[in-house]
Formats: sequence, C-alpha cells, structure tokens
Amino acid sequence: MAQYSILLRTVVVFMVTLATVFSRGNLVHAAPVLSPDLRPPMGWSSWSSLRGKINATSIKAQSLAMNKSLQKYGYEYINMDAGWYSGVDDYGRTTWDSKKFPDGIAPVAQYVHSLGQKFGIYLVPGIPAAAVAANSPIKGTRYRISDIVAPNLPGNTANDSSAAIDYTKPGAAAYVQSQADLFASWGVDYIKMDFVGPGGGRIAADNRADIEHWHQAILNTNRFMYLGLSNSLSFANAATWQRYSNGWRIDGDIECYSHCTGLTNFTVRVALRFADVPKWVPFAGPGHWNDLDSIEVGNGAADGLTPDERQTMLTLWSIESAPLLLGIDLTKLDPLGLELITNSEVIAVDQSGHPALPLSQATKQQVWFSNNQDGSYTVALFNLADITATVAVSWKDLGITGPVTARNLWTHTDLGRQPANYSASLGPHASQLLRIVEL
Repeated sequence: MAQYSILLRTVVVFMVTLATVFSRGNLVHAAPVLSPDLRPPMGWSSWSSLRGKINATSIKAQSLAMNKSLQKYGYEYINMDAGWYSGVDDYGRTTWDSKKFPDGIAPVAQYVHSLGQKFGIYLVPGIPAAAVAANSPIKGTRYRISDIVAPNLPGNTANDSSAAIDYTKPGAAAYVQSQADLFASWGVDYIKMDFVGPGGGRIAADNRADIEHWHQAILNTNRFMYLGLSNSLSFANAATWQRYSNGWRIDGDIECYSHCTGLTNFTVRVALRFADVPKWVPFAGPGHWNDLDSIEVGNGAADGLTPDERQTMLTLWSIESAPLLLGIDLTKLDPLGLELITNSEVIAVDQSGHPALPLSQATKQQVWFSNNQDGSYTVALFNLADITATVAVSWKDLGITGPVTARNLWTHTDLGRQPANYSASLGPHASQLLRIVEL
C-alpha cells in the first residue's frame, strides 16, 4: 500500500507539473508543484481577527463556523498563523505553546480534517535562536545545529535573532526535512512561510535556498502541502517564487493595525494592490498564484470598509485569481458580508484561474479584463476615486469586433445585448463585475 501511495503521488505530481508548464508560456523551468489542486486556495487565516490570541478552542470554533456557513461554497482551509509556537523540541524544531495547545497540534488538525477541511500552519525560515543556543541535534543525523549555521547571517527578514542555514554543510537539508516531516505527521496541509527575503520585513535576508529546500522537503514527505510565501516578495525573484512555491505575497500586510479603526482601510491598504499586481500577472497560473493577502469582508463595520469597498476588494481578488483566505471572525458573520463572500458567480471567476490586466491606469476610473479562452471575457469596472464617476469600456479595446451579451455577476442579472460599449455610474470606490460573451 505504501508503494502504491508513493507511485500515485509521483504520477499526480508529474501530471500537475505538465499542466503547469503548458498553461503559462513564461514558466520555462517548472519544478513539481506541491498540491494536486491547481486552483487558488479558499479558506480562513487567523491573523487578522485573532492575531496571537489563538488556541485549540478558538481554532476549532472557526473551523466549525466555516463548516456551517461557507464550506459548501469551496472554503476549506483553516490556517493558523503566528502565535501557536513556543520554543523548540529536542531536535531544534519549532514546537507548540503547551498552554494554548495542551494536547499538541495534531488533535486540532484532526478536528479540522473531521469536518472535511484542510489545516494550515505558520513558520519563518532559518534556525530559531533557542535551537542555536541549545545546539540541538539534527534528527536522523550525527550533526548538530552548530554544524549548519551560516555565521553572521539572519535567518529571515523578521529580525527575530534566528540564524541562517548554510546549505553547503552536511545536515542542513536534513534539518529542514525534519521540520517538514514533523508537520506532515501532524496532518498539515498548508504552510505559510513568513518573512521571506529578498523582499519585505525589517532587515535584509536571502531565503531563496530555504524555499528551494522546503519545496523538496515537502515533496519528500509524500504529503501534499501548499507552500505560501510572505510578504512583499521581491519581484526580481518572481521566477524563483513561481518555481518553488504555490503562492507569494506581492505586498505587505492588508491590516492597517493602529492606523485605522477596522481590520483594514481601502485607501491605505486595499488600493495599493491595484497599483502593484499588474506586473506580477505573467507569473500566475495553475498551482502558482499572486497572493493579495487576507479578505477583510464579513464582519460589518469591523472590516473597516464601506459596502462598496467590500465588494471592490472581492472583485479585485477574484479577477486576479488570488487566494480567497478570509481574515475575519467566522463566528461573527454579518448578512451582507456573508452574501458577498458566498457569491458563487464571483467565486467561479477566482477559481477559473485567468488573472486580469487593466486596460489603463491613467485615471482612477479603470477597466480590467481577462480573456477566458472560451469566447467569454471577465470585465471589471472600478471607480477608485473619492467621488461618483462614470466608468466606460469599449469592446474594441478588448479586441472584440462585434456586439456581446453581458451579465452582472454581483447582482446575477442578465444585461442583454451590448452593441459596442458599456458604461456605469459608480460611487466612490465602487465596482461592477461582468461576464461578456461575443455574439
């Protein structure tokens, strides 16, 4: 049975790799992908609403809430962000906070799995300071942490006193493998690797070798685990992120913390994604997605967004086929938020995997579109201005020579035949999402 499982995984990985190679012309040197599901992930992440105040009880409560209200729409990941760990185990690997998780992580993952969901966890690259101080042995080898430390180099961009790994040293790959094996034994399905450099963070670090080794270590576990990278990843290294991970954060945190009253703010945080995502579009494709961070829609005024801004946030994420990972408290869903995040036609746009590009960004009235390669197009109209304005699109600008039929996906309304163009008056930060079909 074990041999059959390994063979099956090998076949699936090979087929997924072929699908990825042939789906996007820019992906020349494809590595095997880490998940059999090529679509953007959907689910929930703990950071925005719970921050470090997580424990076994709170994670299970979010899992149950998602099962009751959202799972049937495709939401499946319960991702536990920072705040779960405390110190290291006997082999220098990050381990759980026993006060928050008295029975460990595996029982929490088992609960999530029992509801038909997938379980995610959070980590940063490098060697924890506690493991360096203890000079821990590396599981399965005769080496210790001191044998693999890269002197005077930070382990990640967080400035958390972690040490970098020297992958030319024996035992280095085994150390990463031991952590990946531990996660696999717990039942982890998703790894968020934070403070990856080159990119954002507090200090400069280069974690490209870490991500390559984590990619291989995950494959070696014979367990599919999605590998998502955070945050503000370097665009100059986009090909590396594409080759060795399933997704990468193109910007900093969506949360504005003390800078505003809600979870986020449209002008301060959400609007940045409109400016930054277009250059990343060529790198997105099946199994590899541009991550715009958590969706802050579902908790009413606590979101920090107006109703129009909530719809616009979801519209951008969906047309970019970005991960739909909710950052809100799932036990406190409001009616409008629930209606927005469960719109099946909008979710279908996200899951179809055709990232959109803007026709122009010369003004704050913008039209973004993608060719779905089946005679249909997804068209989004955005008014990013602070006052009401008209947003118009001419079909010829999309390369369409004749009339179309149009459908408003947010209202589930057929708009009928549209001969040459379409326009809409949109309020501040409002949007429309259309599916048009050539006649």
